[in-house]
Amino acid sequence: MSASADKPILELRNVSRVFDGIRAVDNVSLSFKAGEIVGLIGPNGAGKTTLVNLISGFVRVSGGDVIYEGRSIVRDKPHAIARAGIARTFQIVQPFAQMTVLENVMAGAIYAGHCGMRQAQEKAMECLAFTKLASFADKPAAELALANRKRLELAKSLAMNPRILMLDEVNAGLNSSEIDQAIAMIHEIAGQGITIIVIEHLMRVVTALAKRAVVLHHGAVVSEGPTESVFRDPQVIEAYLGNKFAKHFAESMSAMPS
Repeated sequence: MSASADKPILELRNVSRVFDGIRAVDNVSLSFKAGEIVGLIGPNGAGKTTLVNLISGFVRVSGGDVIYEGRSIVRDKPHAIARAGIARTFQIVQPFAQMTVLENVMAGAIYAGHCGMRQAQEKAMECLAFTKLASFADKPAAELALANRKRLELAKSLAMNPRILMLDEVNAGLNSSEIDQAIAMIHEIAGQGITIIVIEHLMRVVTALAKRAVVLHHGAVVSEGPTESVFRDPQVIEAYLGNKFAKHFAESMSAMPS
C-alpha cells in the first residue's frame, strides 16, 4: 500500500460546493486512514451525499481540494476516480434490471477497467460468494428483494477492487437480522484494509461499525471524534440527530463501558 499507517489515504481540504447560492458543503476538512471505518451522520439535507458525490467526482467542487494517495483528484472524471480505487454505493439502488445478477457485478469489474470479460466474471463470482448472492447469479436483478438488491450494490462496488468504499445508507429498509448481517460483512471488508465511509441514519449501525464519527449540519462539520464521545454530547444528539433520538442514545450510551 502506498499510504503509510500514519498518513491519510484521503484528505479533504476546505472542500465546498455551492448550488444556486446555497452552500451544500461548506469548507469541510477531513482525513481518512487506510482500513478505518468512519460514520458520516447528520439530518436530511446536511450535505452527506453531496460530500460523497464530490469525492467520487459525480459533482465538481466549488472550492478546496480532494487529495487521494497524495494527489489531487478534483479534476478527474468519475470513471478515473473509480479506477484509481474509490468506489461508492448509491442510496437508491438501481441495478440493470434485465441483466442477470452476475452481469450486474461484472459491469462493476469492467467499469473499474482492470480486467477483461473472463477476469470480470471470476471477480464477480468471488464478490457474489462474499455477499451470499452466488445462488442468484443467473437470475434477473429485477427479481431480487430489497435486501439482496442492497447486497448487489455492495457486490458491484467490491468488484471494482476499491481502496476506499463509501456506503450511502446501505441498511435503509432492511430488517434487524439483515442489518446485523450487513454489519458483519462491512467489518470483514474493513479487515481487508479498505477504508469505509458510512452514511447512516441508524445510529446503532454507526456505533457497531465506526470508531470515529463526523457530524454534518448545513454542509459544515459541527462535530468530529470518537463515536461514543460524539453520541454522548446531548447538544449534538438533539440539534443534529433529532430530539426523538436523545433519550434512546442517552440510555444506550450509558449502558456501554466508558
